[in-house]
Amino acid sequence: MITRIFRVKVKSDMKSEFEPLFRSVSLGSVKSATGCTDVIIGGPTVWSPDEYSMITTWEDQDSLVDFAGPQWNEAHIPAGMEKFVDQCWVHHYVTIPT
Repeated sequence: MITRIFRVKVKSDMKSEFEPLFRSVSLGSVKSATGCTDVIIGGPTVWSPDEYSMITTWEDQDSLVDFAGPQWNEAHIPAGMEKFVDQCWVHHYVTIPT
């Protein structure tokens, strides 16, 4: 399994427009992807007031390739959502069973 951590810093003046779309468009595109086994989204804190996260777990690398394409190590931004992005990061880890 692979854990994917996506972080996005949105433009401050667009947070109120971004958040409902993050919950519906972004979350929906990932949850419906074949091979995605879990999704957790996070919102801003006092320390990162413009940052959101999405942590997903995938069955395998092939599932990620099917979802994000051959450059799966790069952020996958649904169409129309790129206008909100100030910066974004994506990290992948082999899931260690606990």
